[in-house]
Amino acid sequence: MDFGGINPVILIASLMVAAVPIMLAALGELVVEKAGVLNLGVEGMMIVGAICGFITAVHTGSPVMGFLGGAVGGAALSLVFAFLTQVLLANQVATGLALTLFGLGFASLMGQGYNGIKPPPTLSVPMGPLADIPVLGPILFDHDWMVYMSIALVALVWWVLKATRLGLIIRAVGESHDAAHALGYKVNRIRLGCIAFGGAMAGLGGAYISLVRVPQWVDGITAGAGWIALAIVVFASWRPWRVLIGAYLFGGITVLQLNLQAAGSAIPVEYLSMSPYLITILVLVIMSSGRGRAALNAPASLGQNFHAAR
Repeated sequence: MDFGGINPVILIASLMVAAVPIMLAALGELVVEKAGVLNLGVEGMMIVGAICGFITAVHTGSPVMGFLGGAVGGAALSLVFAFLTQVLLANQVATGLALTLFGLGFASLMGQGYNGIKPPPTLSVPMGPLADIPVLGPILFDHDWMVYMSIALVALVWWVLKATRLGLIIRAVGESHDAAHALGYKVNRIRLGCIAFGGAMAGLGGAYISLVRVPQWVDGITAGAGWIALAIVVFASWRPWRVLIGAYLFGGITVLQLNLQAAGSAIPVEYLSMSPYLITILVLVIMSSGRGRAALNAPASLGQNFHAAR
C-alpha cells in the first residue's frame, strides 16, 4: 500500500542501505573519540575511501577487493592525522578540518578519468524463501552483505568496549590519559590503533557509497555524510547501539526526502534536500546544550593531546 506515492516497505528497505555509510563512519569515529581523540576529518577519509575502493574494484573486478581498498585508503589518510596530532602534537580540530579539505582535493585528483565508469555489482545475499516473505522479506532479507556486516560490527564494537580488556584500556585512555600512562599503558600506541581503525571504517563507508549506494564516481560523492557521522556520535552519547539507531534515523530522513521529491511533493526541492543537514545541526545544538546526559558521557580527555614527558 502506497501513501502519497511512497511505498513504506521500499522506504524502510532503502533506509537500511542509506544508513550503512554513516553507520560505519560513525562507529569508527566513536572508537576514536572513546580513546580521547577528536578527528573531524571523517568526510575527507570517507571520500578518499570512496575513490580508492572504486579504483580497486574497477581494476580487479571484485567488489570485495574494492571495500578492502577503501578501508586501506581511509586508514592511510588517518595515519597522517595520527602523525600530526600524536607525534607532532598539532591541534586536533585544525588538523581534522585540514584533513577533510585535503581528502576532498586528493580524491578529486585521483578520480580524474573515472567518471561514467560502472563498478562491478555487489550482489544481495541469497536468503532463499526468506526474501519472498511479504513485507519482512524485502526489508530484512534482500540486502547485500555489507548491510548485515555493518550491524554485526555495531555488536562487535559494543562487546569489545564493554566486555573486554582492550575496551577497558581504550576507555581508560579516553577518560584520563595521564592515569593510563601511569599504569603503564602506551597511550600514543593505543590512540594510533584507534585512529587507524576509525579511518578504515570511514573508508569502508565511503567505498560503500561509490560501489553500492550510487554506484559511480563523481566529485564530492560523500555529500556531507562524514559530518552527519560526526553528529551521530554526539547524538548516540558515545554508545554503539545508539549509533545504529541514529544512522537509521538519518538514513530514513535522507531516503524520505528523495522519495518526496520523486512523488512530486509540494514542498520545494531545496527544502527537502537540505533537511538531513538541518536535522544534523538541530541534533548537535540540542545534544550539546547545557549539561545534559550527552555532555556528561563524553570522554573526559576528548581532544586533549598527550605527551609522556609532560
